[in-house]
Amino acid sequence: MVQPGAPGQPTKTLPANTKAALPPVSPADVAFMQGMIMHHQQAVEMTAWIPSHTENKELQTLGARISRSQSEEIHFMRIWLAERGQTVSMPMDHDMAGMDMPHAHTMMMPGMLTPEQMEALNKARGAEFDRLFLSGMIQHHEGALTMVKELFEHAGAGQDAEIFDFTSDVDNGQRAEIKIMQGMLEKMTSEEKR
Repeated sequence: MVQPGAPGQPTKTLPANTKAALPPVSPADVAFMQGMIMHHQQAVEMTAWIPSHTENKELQTLGARISRSQSEEIHFMRIWLAERGQTVSMPMDHDMAGMDMPHAHTMMMPGMLTPEQMEALNKARGAEFDRLFLSGMIQHHEGALTMVKELFEHAGAGQDAEIFDFTSDVDNGQRAEIKIMQGMLEKMTSEEKR
């Protein structure tokens, strides 16, 4: 293994037993990852209802994409936490590492659907399901954007390269999907007015 030298200095060859160390773990990063796993799990649960609740092919395609991407992200977050010796689940009395997030005490991350909203979604079928799903998933995605924003409001948080890349992907992906879902809702509304 070779370590680059400072400007104007030679490189050093390091011993073969040299191991790279992970950067120090930020409590806010850990809390974010634990909370985002819970957040993503609800989205995956919502998408699992699509095949039995609607015949809307566009929504089925979107739901499959959301389910796949969020499941892959859950897998990544679990590995990230495990590599740092952290638990996947957030302790019930956790305060999001001082993130001043009142919803953390009720284990509701921003944008998550309430039990009543989830029940209404599960009971709905057809166009009613489509509308509730789209509005609920927009709310859900906006909550993820809030979680990313709140993470970066804490000194030292989001400095881990993997966290930074991950949150950038979440932010970009969720914003793009929100636009798609808003367009689908607008299309449904205009078709109903005809």
